[in-house]
Amino acid sequence: MTTPVLKDIDESKAPLLDHLIELRKRLILSSVALLVVFIACYFVADDIYAFLVRPLAAVYHRQGARMIFTALHEVFFTYVKVAFFTALFISFPFIAAQIWMFIAPGLYRHEKRAFLPFLILTPILFFAGGALVYYVMFPLAWKFFISFESPGIAGSLPIQLEAKVNEYLSLVIKLIFAFGLSFELPLLLTLLARVGLTSAAGLASKRRYSIVLAFVAAAVLTPPDPISQISLAVPIILLYEASIIAVRMVEKRRAAREAAEEAAYAAGGAGGGEETVEDTDFNTGR
Repeated sequence: MTTPVLKDIDESKAPLLDHLIELRKRLILSSVALLVVFIACYFVADDIYAFLVRPLAAVYHRQGARMIFTALHEVFFTYVKVAFFTALFISFPFIAAQIWMFIAPGLYRHEKRAFLPFLILTPILFFAGGALVYYVMFPLAWKFFISFESPGIAGSLPIQLEAKVNEYLSLVIKLIFAFGLSFELPLLLTLLARVGLTSAAGLASKRRYSIVLAFVAAAVLTPPDPISQISLAVPIILLYEASIIAVRMVEKRRAAREAAEEAAYAAGGAGGGEETVEDTDFNTGR
């Protein structure tokens, strides 16, 4: 005779298997999309790399300026990295859509409305951070570094920049990701506020610490020059202030919703009917 526990386990196998099959499907689709875009990007990797080098070329006016590589495989693997990071950025909306289609059936309707904007805004804010570093910080930072070139004096040798291909790419990718991730700060703090892990008052009370941490993070993530560090620290501080405003808006919306639910409950228990609708939405996925 089958015990109730074993019976429950047997009955739960099919749904669990369905979830695993769905997860495998989404992972396969995401991997195939990333691979296809990667192959396409590799064929134009030299053009993409030229686009990344353009800010350096714009301020590098010395006659005979060039970039060098010192290992036979250096340029090849540099182009592979360029193609991979470009493919990851281009295919992220599709990957995010696969993540959404996997988790959406298990969310309440209000959870869908709360989570979907974060999924949409994530690549937009990351792109905004990358655009800021490319169009604003790169020209300033590269001009600052090139200013250390020296023609040399009597009895010494000139100091000239000859940037390595892979080292330049590593620095560019590091800065783009640092700025892109820093622009996700409002989304992260707003999401924490939605689940009750932080508050606008708590964030405001820690403002002085956030300023110090912003400059510490900028010192770690950027080259050791004041232009790069200030260019990252100032946006982080401004984004922190924007996060406080966003969290305050979330709290006001939550307070208004709770007040409306209490009023509806006091008027005749309408809040209980709303909860039943949410439970039905969870089970049906609609």
